[in-house]
Amino acid sequence: MQKALVVVAHPDDEVLGCGGTVARLRRQGVEVRFIVCGEGVTSREDADQTQVAELDVHLRQAAKILGVDDVFHLEFPDNRFDARDRLDLIKAVEAHGLSFEPDVVFTHHPSDLNIDHRYVHDAVMTAFRPLPHTKPVALYGVEIASSTGWGAAESAPAFVPNVFADITETLDQKIAAMDAYASEKRAWPHPRSAEALRAAARYWGSRVGLEAAEPFVLFRSYF
Repeated sequence: MQKALVVVAHPDDEVLGCGGTVARLRRQGVEVRFIVCGEGVTSREDADQTQVAELDVHLRQAAKILGVDDVFHLEFPDNRFDARDRLDLIKAVEAHGLSFEPDVVFTHHPSDLNIDHRYVHDAVMTAFRPLPHTKPVALYGVEIASSTGWGAAESAPAFVPNVFADITETLDQKIAAMDAYASEKRAWPHPRSAEALRAAARYWGSRVGLEAAEPFVLFRSYF
């Protein structure tokens, strides 16, 4: 693997879903790019443009902690991706894919409760559809604390991971990156608390004989 692309809906999704994996990949010399599609805050009643700007700063601080400099924040309206033309999102993701040419892409799982997450999932699957003469790209779905698994089981496929990344050595980096999001992190027992993130990593690690792990659903791969 030479290049990895992370495409998510909101600032902090990149940390929650694969922050430990990203830190590990950067230690291995893999080039990583973040595409964060939404501004992430204006659906809240008290939100204003100052908070949008602050969240963008936190995004870039978290990326630095994980070792990532290549960050693109598209600022689609928070929790209103469905109010925009779906093609706009697809084309934005596709353009980055064509310019970056990743070997692997991490994005949302279709079972996520958040509507923006589901739109990003569909956009990624469309943007990286396996056309003839295009570069083969492996696609993975991530687990987002406080979204994945909150949807009704009857409405979408369950998140059942079949690939695991060992983040024993990078879990602390993931937690530090989440700490950069002053407005997004929460106190225990919220799923976005440091304690819950550590517990989840240890749980998934215990499932596969590791100290700590991040889980993924493999959508497509090549060998």
